[in-house]
Amino acid sequence: MSDDDVATRGWLDAHMNLEALGVPNGKTRRTTLPTLERIEALTELLGSPQREYPAIHITGTNGKTSVTRMVGALLRSTGLSTGAYTSPHLERVNERMTWEGAPIPDEDLTALLALVAAAEPHLAAVPSWFEIVTAVALRWFADVAVEVAAVEVGLGGRWDATNVVDGRVAVVSNVDVDHVDFLGPTRADIAGEKAGIVKPGCDLVLGETDPDLELRFLERGPDRVFRRGVDFGVLDSRRALGGRVLDLHASGTTYRDVFLPLHGAHQADNAALALMAVQAFLDGPLSQEVVLDAFAAVRTPGRLEVVGHQPLVLLDGAHNVAGAHALLRALHEEFPDGPRTLVVGFLQEKDPAEMLDALGAQEAQRIVCCAPPSPRALDPRAVAEAAYDLGVPPEAVTVIDDGLEAVGDAIDEAGEDGQVVVTGSLYLVGAARAGLVRDTH
Repeated sequence: MSDDDVATRGWLDAHMNLEALGVPNGKTRRTTLPTLERIEALTELLGSPQREYPAIHITGTNGKTSVTRMVGALLRSTGLSTGAYTSPHLERVNERMTWEGAPIPDEDLTALLALVAAAEPHLAAVPSWFEIVTAVALRWFADVAVEVAAVEVGLGGRWDATNVVDGRVAVVSNVDVDHVDFLGPTRADIAGEKAGIVKPGCDLVLGETDPDLELRFLERGPDRVFRRGVDFGVLDSRRALGGRVLDLHASGTTYRDVFLPLHGAHQADNAALALMAVQAFLDGPLSQEVVLDAFAAVRTPGRLEVVGHQPLVLLDGAHNVAGAHALLRALHEEFPDGPRTLVVGFLQEKDPAEMLDALGAQEAQRIVCCAPPSPRALDPRAVAEAAYDLGVPPEAVTVIDDGLEAVGDAIDEAGEDGQVVVTGSLYLVGAARAGLVRDTH
């Protein structure tokens, strides 16, 4: 990385970054009213790039990154020049924005950050870190002349910086309880926030099946609505070597024997959602060849990713209770039984007892508690105490503050027949992946 790259990254990191802020004493991190004014002003100075191409806008409590990656793969397989924006990143901020599946080059990112830095003095309010990165992604997509962008919401929807985009298709994976400091304490509150990406006249692809929550999305006035279990879904999902084989349907078209190189039954649901989103965008079915080629190429780093054997080493960024339950189901269904070591690190806003219980801590042979590399990291000693309270024997619990040391210790002690699962935070998973996986970019 050049000196200019380092300097611009330093300028970016000097901005307020909610991803790195803690929640003191359980209080909300939001100290001002939410607004889109900063991102709207910034993108206007950059030429309103989001108006230069159509978008598929994706939100949900779990699965939205995987859905965004799948949508991007499907669009690329049709021959469309495609940008994709996801968050958070595992190792490098470049990962958040891709064109044709490749992350933004350092020189392009540096140039666009410099452009925003030059525009910043002309803004009435200083933008946040996420607003800057979002604006850079939207500008880059226009610069490389994408024909469509798949854009993942960072948090919620209504007040998220990505909502400067008017998605031709709005996609909702599901609604569960997470980020209550920002989105509200109930699923209904959270649904209302996520419904903010549904603009009048757009198409809505709704993965959430709770009829009480559905109304939150319908009242936003979408043109067409495609519902999971009615208009699209999974007909069959079978385990296969290295992933799953799926039979999917969307708007009356059936796609059989689709290989998806991802683990976890929940990824089949994500695939059906992505397929419906692209069919809605294109207003018609895809060819079997396009679907087979696209899904076979999908990769989701840090989501039930196998990065080692003997012992088996798995990385999964499950960061809420629903995600932890999905991880545990996948471990039971798709991987051989063996003595399991959980390497866990949580952020402060998580209840460690709830997370450990959802991860099946009582079944684990060993639990290694560590701190994710984030200012929001929960003290691993609090995680250990939660494990004791769940009935895990003290001799089965180890505290190692540093995440990489914790992962290394777990692998060294697991034995060839063991299983090491690194989870609880994408920050921990990203650090572990950087240390375990070579040539990832």
